[in-house]
Amino acid sequence: MGPSVLPAWLQPRYRKSAYLFIYYLIQFCGHSWILTNMTVRFFSFGKDSMVDTFYAIGLVMRVCQSISLLELLHIYIGIESNQLFPKFLQLTERIIILFGVITSQEEVQEKYVVCVLFIFWNLLDMVRYTYSMLSVIGTSYAVLTWLSQTLWMPIYPLCVLAEAFTIYQSLPYFELFGKNSTMLPFDISTYFPYVLKLYLMMLFIGPQRETQRILGNTSYAGLAFV
Repeated sequence: MGPSVLPAWLQPRYRKSAYLFIYYLIQFCGHSWILTNMTVRFFSFGKDSMVDTFYAIGLVMRVCQSISLLELLHIYIGIESNQLFPKFLQLTERIIILFGVITSQEEVQEKYVVCVLFIFWNLLDMVRYTYSMLSVIGTSYAVLTWLSQTLWMPIYPLCVLAEAFTIYQSLPYFELFGKNSTMLPFDISTYFPYVLKLYLMMLFIGPQRETQRILGNTSYAGLAFV
């Protein structure tokens, strides 16, 4: 008997594409579940569903955002051809907002702006991961390509405003309860509200860098194929 032949998707030159497809599929499924859950809950319970949005989908959102850190590794090892520093800023921005501000402060989790912010994030990610997933297998649709290159224009600035408003609403609670403020050696202390205020000013640098990054690529995903 001759040597066994591996399936095409297991052959070395296809492993990268297979891995990226699975990664994008996982992210697509996660964000689809989040957006579907939020939509169904809104039509079932109305505005009341916005209050406990984080309790309903917060875990899946944290998992999806944590997994997205792999994209930095993808860029570093050459699987994706995006620029590393702008992607690092974008992911850091979300991690700070999600884990440092929303997750750590229960009072903030009940704000309407959290629901709005999650909607914006998921709209962008749904389109991005769908486009990237289909691009890996060489499939493209004109409408999806158009959305992947234009949807960020109105949505991304709204994301920044929602993130800024989330931080602004969280400041009184951090100042009151002193969460995430740390005493360091040599009598140096880290007062988290001051860190958030500084970050709030830096937050608006993000849209400019994101615009430059996206306009510098021929497509939103910027993938390097085998």
